[in-house]
Amino acid sequence: MRLNQLINTNYDIEIKGITDDSRLVKKGFLFVATRGYNVDHYDYVKNAIENGCSFVIVDREIAISFPHLVVENINSLYRELCKKYYNVSSLDFSLIGITGTDGKTTTTTIISQIIDDMAYLGTNGLCVNKKEFKTNNTTPCVSELYDDLHIIKQNKCKNIVMEVSSEALLHDRVADFLFDIVGFTNITGDHLNVHKTFENYVDCKMKLLKLVKDDGFVVVNGDDEILKNIHCNNLVTFGFDKNNDYVIDDVSYHKRYSEFSLKYNQKTIKIKCPFVGEYNIYNVTMAYIIGLLYGLEESLLLSRISKLKPVKGRGELLDFGQDYTIVLDYAHTTNGILKILETYKDYDKVITVTGCAGGREKEKRSIIGDIVITNSDIAIFTMDDPRYEDVDRIIDDMVGNHKDYVRIPDRVEAIHYALSIASSNSVVLILGKGRDNYMAIEDKKVPYNDYDVIANYFM
Repeated sequence: MRLNQLINTNYDIEIKGITDDSRLVKKGFLFVATRGYNVDHYDYVKNAIENGCSFVIVDREIAISFPHLVVENINSLYRELCKKYYNVSSLDFSLIGITGTDGKTTTTTIISQIIDDMAYLGTNGLCVNKKEFKTNNTTPCVSELYDDLHIIKQNKCKNIVMEVSSEALLHDRVADFLFDIVGFTNITGDHLNVHKTFENYVDCKMKLLKLVKDDGFVVVNGDDEILKNIHCNNLVTFGFDKNNDYVIDDVSYHKRYSEFSLKYNQKTIKIKCPFVGEYNIYNVTMAYIIGLLYGLEESLLLSRISKLKPVKGRGELLDFGQDYTIVLDYAHTTNGILKILETYKDYDKVITVTGCAGGREKEKRSIIGDIVITNSDIAIFTMDDPRYEDVDRIIDDMVGNHKDYVRIPDRVEAIHYALSIASSNSVVLILGKGRDNYMAIEDKKVPYNDYDVIANYFM
């Protein structure tokens, strides 16, 4: 595409890509120096030029002699440029957006499995028509997001379910989207290193309410202390509390599946799903409700829910022929870790491997340490994306004055040790990274995958 097709300018330059991240710039790219929450991309104009960009758009003059344009409202302009460059708009699709502290990936994945021709976009990447593409964030950055929409459009898919992170809402990545349905799983607090306060975090989540179509629906976990205060049009609530529109009751947990009743519209149905844990009952219920709102028949929904495939890295039960249980899970929040430990508390021996990320909310480390040590028979602390921090110091923050724990900084060694001491009717919970394919060390993303580490143990 030519630059003068994207924006009103006399420059007739071929544009081979568009980004606001100077590190992603290639020869012939358009660099848009947006203002981020913690970074001003104007500071990286020189880097973008050195990396080969052909034109720069800024919101103030630059001191370098280089083809550029000065504009106002650069962030909103950037989104418009991406729409034009990728020839796509959110209005081309029927959109479902799921937000919350925990449960986004599981809920969106379930929805993508039970509703036909539904593309998935989130932490586990982009999946459309059974084709999988990698993404860099839960909700991709603006240019990548519109590139993903372009891919979905090329694949002739009209329906998208996507995870909407608090950071995406903070940075207005989806500010031009209009959703047919949005869902709120829960709100317990996360990413406070970015949002600074819990109140700011909640405010960002609530931005999603303003992005719902006039005739759209808002589906909410009505048991959540924050979410029960939501008031809006077309609100649908669910949970164990009898005041919800959809009431969960008579839950029966088994080792590899759960059964429960759901009461609504003066009737009761029975749901069986191949997931365990109360948190998954919430996830499945939200997906069921959204399926109904999408027009699916009740009987078809129940059948599809009973046959759901595991969600990678989310309460994922791994079978390598061992006589004990292995669970791979992304849980990294205090609430997420507590819920999964409560789910597997009835095993003879609970062995937990976890850590905390470097450069993130230090105040939650001791809380997570307390939860893991209190609810595990053997608690093993290790690395989890340490970035520029020392792993042993992170572990020190987690364990405090506790004495009854195991410290193994190397995550491969920690996981292999946990597997080596497991026996019949033990459960090994490997928490924090799920199916992430890297370990963040300093400013690098070193190839790493928990699943591969576990699989290699049994080879």
